[in-house]
Amino acid sequence: MALDAELTGERAHLAHAHDCLLEMAASAEAIADFGSDALASEGLGRLRSQRLAALAADPDAPAFFGRTDRDGADSESGPSDERVTIEQLHIGRRHIRDAQLNPVVIDWRAPIARPFYRATAADRMGVTLRRRFGFGTGEHAGQLTSYEDERLDRGQRLGADSRILREEIERPRVGPMRDIVATVQPDQDEIVRAGLDSSLCIQGAPGTGKTAVGLHRAAYLLYTFPERLRRTGVLVIGPNAAFLHYIAQVLPALGENGIAQSTVDELVGHAEARATDDLATAVLKGDARMADLLQRAVLSCIQRPTDDVVAMVGTRRFRISSDRLLRFVDDARRSFVAGELRWGQARDRIAMQLAEYVRRLREAGGGAPSDSETRTLARSRPIKAAVDAVWPALAAPALLARLWSEPEFLAACARGLSADEQAQLLWAKVPKSARSARWAPADLVLLDELVGLLDGTASYVHVVVDEAQDLSAMQCRAVARRCGLGSITVLGDLAQATTAWAPGTWEATLAHLGHPGAEIRPLTIGYRVPGEVLELANRLLAHIAPSLQPATSVRAGDGALSFRPRGDLSAAVGSCLSHEGAPIEGSVGVIVADADLEATVLELAGLGARRLSEEADARITVVPASAAKGLEFDSVVLVEPASIAVAATELSGLRQLYVALTRAVSRLIIVHDQPLPAALRE
Repeated sequence: MALDAELTGERAHLAHAHDCLLEMAASAEAIADFGSDALASEGLGRLRSQRLAALAADPDAPAFFGRTDRDGADSESGPSDERVTIEQLHIGRRHIRDAQLNPVVIDWRAPIARPFYRATAADRMGVTLRRRFGFGTGEHAGQLTSYEDERLDRGQRLGADSRILREEIERPRVGPMRDIVATVQPDQDEIVRAGLDSSLCIQGAPGTGKTAVGLHRAAYLLYTFPERLRRTGVLVIGPNAAFLHYIAQVLPALGENGIAQSTVDELVGHAEARATDDLATAVLKGDARMADLLQRAVLSCIQRPTDDVVAMVGTRRFRISSDRLLRFVDDARRSFVAGELRWGQARDRIAMQLAEYVRRLREAGGGAPSDSETRTLARSRPIKAAVDAVWPALAAPALLARLWSEPEFLAACARGLSADEQAQLLWAKVPKSARSARWAPADLVLLDELVGLLDGTASYVHVVVDEAQDLSAMQCRAVARRCGLGSITVLGDLAQATTAWAPGTWEATLAHLGHPGAEIRPLTIGYRVPGEVLELANRLLAHIAPSLQPATSVRAGDGALSFRPRGDLSAAVGSCLSHEGAPIEGSVGVIVADADLEATVLELAGLGARRLSEEADARITVVPASAAKGLEFDSVVLVEPASIAVAATELSGLRQLYVALTRAVSRLIIVHDQPLPAALRE
């Protein structure tokens, strides 16, 4: 009866929290604007919309997921005194208060909620009891069904043995990634709550939750530093559009909207990619030496002054010697090379320096020119012509097209590149103009480098970049330009680096990202991938990343791995949908070699399988191995591992196979007729 009473009481509190959330939303909806200031009205409307979006009730996301009972004692106080008043705090995705402004649910990011994630029996942080709640699924989603207690004051701590924790991790999913706020572990929480000024690199093995940790860190920073971050923003960068679609609902579910999300290709989308490079050329264009080449190309456009400048003010002429103009140019060049000025800013500064010099001449003659007159003079035809002659206006596409079209110009700028490398970069067929040029994807990254030199790019206070191990040096520089004065969270796994242009070490990647001092933190405890599956995948580490520590799983996953012949593909997929006539919930990913994608989609069409898309969430998704990174499915059917292992190069093929093997949350079925790769059989 006591247990029933406890559960009844918690259900009543859940219903009360839900009602309070609806009241908070109704109050936000009722905010009226009685002012006459149009700008203020627009701002108020925007704030109201943001508030309503943050308070939107999600029927599948209960108002709270945990509770702590606190006596205010620290870990050295010994067992709690029963006479001490116990403070109960329910922990949820957002703060909820009642009509009297009393807290009903505490936001998981609040400092007072930290003990829910960090407290142990040895250091209980004032917590006597930690309670986790279990909720129904399907038609019973959101209904509180059970709870589980840890009496820390009595030395109890379940950790990974928590049944509710395990059920939440294994809960079936179809569609976008869910938040993990109810299951964040202490090693993950340390990263999530790191300060805004801390730049971190998370080397996360499969299933360790590195992507979710990075997203929850963004949500935590927005909550903790709202004034600094909401104005200048947080940017989340993912490897492809399908991945961004997959993670798109995590931050809104945590009450955060408006965070910018982009792929690197979208960041550098200054033109359309209509051509392809061979692999060697793409690798060369991603090399860090390209940055020096492009800067030299820009600097080569500076001309030494040969003529004096004659500025007109009314009917009077003022002569500025070419030597004085040269001083202005040299000063601008030094500032440009040091990164203190963009090319366009330098043009403006030289023009103002010329106008200010004329102003001093007029003042020496007894005049009193105004600031407005000086600005007007800086825009006058003689000064603009002088600036154009020594520091001309440049366009990124035209300058890059000139490099790839003129061997002599490329050779003059390509110090450190061999003759063969220069020949790789030159166009076989020169376009009539930069406008008609057919750019390759790697060219767009170089165009972004030039745009950064010439005009600058948008900047953010914090950037989260996932799957960073695959970025080239030049792609890293594109990311670095977006957080030059801010901090960064770098997420990835060197064992999953599948691009030929990847730098290969975190130290090199972090240097190119502009944060060489970022702390590298490993995550090696797997929560998502069953142990049986992870043990198989770890056999590849000796071949693809021998320096990395193999991950371990908190879930044994007995029976999670099985093998079938290739002819049983449809049956294998069907077994993921139902067992002995009973339906099985959850998503199914069929991972195949890229070349086998279309044939596999056609073969499984009768089961409703669809190819991977950033616009739709299918129950059965056929995924090319090259696009599997970052995704996860309840069940994975992996088709012909040997075909995946031979992709591109042996190293990248084995790494693609490592990725494919570690996408399953509950079970992995390997379907094959070809012998398994030798690395898996060892």
